Amino acid sequence: MYKTILVEDEYYLREALTILLEMVAPEKIQVIGYAENAEEAVKLIDRLKPDLVFMDIILKRGTGFDVLNQVTYKAFQLIFTTAYEEHAIRAFKFNALDYLLKPIDSEELKGAIDRLVDRKALKELDAHLQQLATDYKKTPDRIVLPTQEAMHVVKVDDILRCETSGSYTTFMLVDGKKIIVSKPLKHYEDILTLPQFMRIHQSHMINMKYVVSYSREGIVHIEDGSSIPISRSNKEIFFKHMKPS
Repeated sequence: MYKTILVEDEYYLREALTILLEMVAPEKIQVIGYAENAEEAVKLIDRLKPDLVFMDIILKRGTGFDVLNQVTYKAFQLIFTTAYEEHAIRAFKFNALDYLLKPIDSEELKGAIDRLVDRKALKELDAHLQQLATDYKKTPDRIVLPTQEAMHVVKVDDILRCETSGSYTTFMLVDGKKIIVSKPLKHYEDILTLPQFMRIHQSHMINMKYVVSYSREGIVHIEDGSSIPISRSNKEIFFKHMKPS
């Protein structure tokens, strides 16, 4: 059982989440406390030492980031809850941290709980949280790529191209390194966007700054020596973005 604290300033949302947790994970989740502002949350987390915290971002007094910066006890897993805002969601995706959009869907909640794993590298998690707090306010320049071995923090500018195969995506970097993640290319298409990145083919996304040449027939040559076809539906967009301004 995960001893769980809900940090949410709206009473009806706390009650709704409690009911959903009882429905989708009655044998995994035990709610042991509630907090509606940053000060309460810090005291409750340090006192009860939970296994899991559902954390709202915007609270009545303070933010979820204030809580995370002030708690002494940090050996818990974290799922953010947030109202939809495109820039914020991109920040979560860049940092590979779990989040749920309000109103919370039962299937998405179950999926988030199923993804819970033991996080032993607390310093690594702490670094990601600090990066998220920064990225929440600006366009991120780094992305976290989770693999079975580690969480790789990669500069966006160092990504040459991405290639997908089924539910896996391979990132090719400027230094020749390859990182394989168990997420489809569609996930990264939402955050690596034009004008710097373009999905030119069903299986390929490229960093436009590393294009060496391209043909009228629709073959793009990248700095790593690869040649990638442009799908018919993407030719017009590609040529438009490659025109000199």
